[in-house]
Amino acid sequence: MTFQGSGPLEGGNVSAGGSGGRGGKIAVGGGLGIILAVVALLFGMNPGDFLGGGNAGPTNSADVSELQQRLDNCTVEDANTDDVCRLKATAISVNKVWSNLMPGYVEPQMTIFTGTVQTACGPASSAMGPFYCPADQTAYFDPSFFADLKRMGGSDGPLAQEYVVAHEYGHHVENMTGVLAKGQRLGNAGSVRIELQADCLAGVWAYHADKGPEATLKPLTEEQIATVIKSAKAIGDDTIQGARSNPEGWTHGSAEQRVRWFKIGYNGGDPQRCNTFATNDI
Repeated sequence: MTFQGSGPLEGGNVSAGGSGGRGGKIAVGGGLGIILAVVALLFGMNPGDFLGGGNAGPTNSADVSELQQRLDNCTVEDANTDDVCRLKATAISVNKVWSNLMPGYVEPQMTIFTGTVQTACGPASSAMGPFYCPADQTAYFDPSFFADLKRMGGSDGPLAQEYVVAHEYGHHVENMTGVLAKGQRLGNAGSVRIELQADCLAGVWAYHADKGPEATLKPLTEEQIATVIKSAKAIGDDTIQGARSNPEGWTHGSAEQRVRWFKIGYNGGDPQRCNTFATNDI
């Protein structure tokens, strides 16, 4: 259990979407270049691996309506047991932290979906994992990813799930500061710096989220932080790609780099220390 308090969860700009099914490969069409160059895919894999013919398919309105009702009825207590409500609660928490830290912060949208979903960056599939689309300033999540993360060697513990959300919201912060566009122009090397900065910004959120009279999280424990570290290691490029991993092809950074930058953000909670573009030692 990480969230404290009770009562309904209000705010967060969270809504339901998607096809309602697991979906297959999809075509991104005109949005392909944007997705390949900009959208942050937590898996660290090439989005092209998941793309194919067809389109995002029809929306199952009954499934989406049921998911929206579930979101509308979420309580703080639910956020400690239910993945969907935990996503919403984390969005509220992350927005609160960044509203205090960043003048002019504009809250992004969050869409929780299953199967496939239409975005301003083009259609997307659950197979791509969580991602942020700068064109509509929306973070997209299929809750089934957390089971996938566990199978990859990560953790599906509450704080590990919240780290995933905070990472994608880190990309929104980068979008607002112009870092996302800057990294796009630098190819894979820029992508690595973008992703490591998002890990650092997730650490900044974790540092602040359990402090102060209006803290949304209960005091974090070393065991909870360990679940984040475990997940960060599991999604390092070298971990995913295995023994033949080539650093020149990395898009997210190594396991060691991801852990280190999360810790940089978490140790003191200063977003100024997250400037991965100002150092040669990433």
